[in-house]
Amino acid sequence: METARADVAALINGRPEDMVFCGSATEANNLAIFGVARALRGDRRHLVTSAVEHPSVMQPMRWLKAEGWQLTVLPVDGTGRVRMEAAAQAIRRETALISVMLANNETGTMQPVSEIAALAHAHGAFMHVDAAQGAGKTSVDVQELDADLVTLAGHKFYAPKGVGALYVREGTPILPIMAGAGHERCLRPGTENVPYIVALGTAAQLAQEGLAVEAARLRSLRDALQERLVIAIPGLLLNGHPAERLPNTLNLSFPGVAGWQLLAAAPEIAASTGSACHAGGHTVSDILAAMSMPREQAFGALRLSLGRFTSEAEIDEAASVLIAAWRRLTGTVG
Repeated sequence: METARADVAALINGRPEDMVFCGSATEANNLAIFGVARALRGDRRHLVTSAVEHPSVMQPMRWLKAEGWQLTVLPVDGTGRVRMEAAAQAIRRETALISVMLANNETGTMQPVSEIAALAHAHGAFMHVDAAQGAGKTSVDVQELDADLVTLAGHKFYAPKGVGALYVREGTPILPIMAGAGHERCLRPGTENVPYIVALGTAAQLAQEGLAVEAARLRSLRDALQERLVIAIPGLLLNGHPAERLPNTLNLSFPGVAGWQLLAAAPEIAASTGSACHAGGHTVSDILAAMSMPREQAFGALRLSLGRFTSEAEIDEAASVLIAAWRRLTGTVG
């Protein structure tokens, strides 16, 4: 288990003794937010997060707001990146913790985390980064990020589902959110899942060894897929930042159709849409809504994700299937 701790720490350029194993990234996010809040119950009663966070960050923040904490939710621009002028205005002496993700789970957009961390530390606040989507796909260096807490999700870099980790920089005030014995530096009581932790360490080691090569391969495949779709589908739009995004994520809006319709017409494709179905109706994704995206564009959104085992042939097939399905739905002649 300690070998695994060292391997996971190496993936993010941290110290093994600063790694806390958890059951998931959701648990790690909750421990970071509630744990720091418990440790800083004093004059600092202000929290900051962004409008495009995962529910495992946004919900704890809202719970704390309901308990009397002040909460500022930072707006994002049309590419999904935090508006730095808003961050500079929001962070102040009363701020205890800022939590901003490294990369968005729907668009892949990367956030200016190190710049936000600099603002946080200038005011004596602490910085938490949810790196669940980024670790294993792009370089994550806790020293460069200047983060005090960093969340990792094992299954995002091919460890089993049900294991994660939280990096807690030495000196960061944090208290456990569960009562029990002294496991994981007394921060995460409960018997450790040793097989999954060992698997997490092995996955971290494999991810680190091939990170640069794999990221370049995924970026090339992603761009090839985007190019084929753009050429064949007039009016296709990229959602997210054109450059500052994960190498494996492609979020596109298809004109004239809803994302769920396109997926239904292309059963060979496994993807997610820019809307969710509730009680028979469809609502726009909170992430795309936070980007002030027009409803028609948001409803036409698809997130296409590539992985370690995605091949060039699969990219060609995916492009052909999506183009054919779009043409059938819109009555467009190829």
